[in-house]
Amino acid sequence: MSNSRIYTAALIVIGDEILSGRTADKNIPQISKWLNVQGIRLAEVRVVADDIDAIGEAVNILRARNDYLFTTGGIGPTHDDITVDAISKALDVDVVIHPDARAMLERHYADKGGLNEGRLRMARVPEGSELIENRMSGAPGIVIDNLYLMAGVPHITAGMLDGLTGTLEGGAPLLSETLGAWAPESEIADVLIAAEKAHDDCQIGSYPFFRAGKVGANFVIRSTEKDALKACTADLKAGLEKAGYEVTDGGI
Repeated sequence: MSNSRIYTAALIVIGDEILSGRTADKNIPQISKWLNVQGIRLAEVRVVADDIDAIGEAVNILRARNDYLFTTGGIGPTHDDITVDAISKALDVDVVIHPDARAMLERHYADKGGLNEGRLRMARVPEGSELIENRMSGAPGIVIDNLYLMAGVPHITAGMLDGLTGTLEGGAPLLSETLGAWAPESEIADVLIAAEKAHDDCQIGSYPFFRAGKVGANFVIRSTEKDALKACTADLKAGLEKAGYEVTDGGI
């Protein structure tokens, strides 16, 4: 694993149900956390409707500027599961039945009525694809080039991520520490700026909140270097305390 190069990924969340608000997406946080452990940073996310051209456009843009592109949703058994069709069109390859995927589904549904037309749809892949192991259900995920097609159902996505763990090339994982203080951002902005400028290998995110009639903020310090992270966290804590604020390790 290389610790110098920063590897990035993008995620396309596919589904009219997400855009309409009927379903709340839960895959973004779990994929983001999983990628960080692999040493890969989630750089951008798009939510796209169940539209072949819209999916294809997003795929071609995001796969070109990231090391990896993940999609969630649209690889199930129904007529509106069109992710495979959209990506096949974007890559200019045919849709085919993957023999190993078919075999997996045949085994899974052997005591559940066998394969039917809908279930067989889950064996369709862009030509040239490989499969992602899925221990949670019978239908595998799909890999082609730097694209990873995954389920929309969060617990099934989790199973596919488990199957991919340790297989992607990445850089150093992004480490983080959190500090909290009952401090208005406007009063400690200079403290944050000074701490970040003093530590080139670190980034500081400020996340304000209003609770019980009081204003506060949590500060997340991030770095790929353990020692740099420790030093920046210590300097920021000292700066906040010098400004007159009590600091809570781990955040408020």
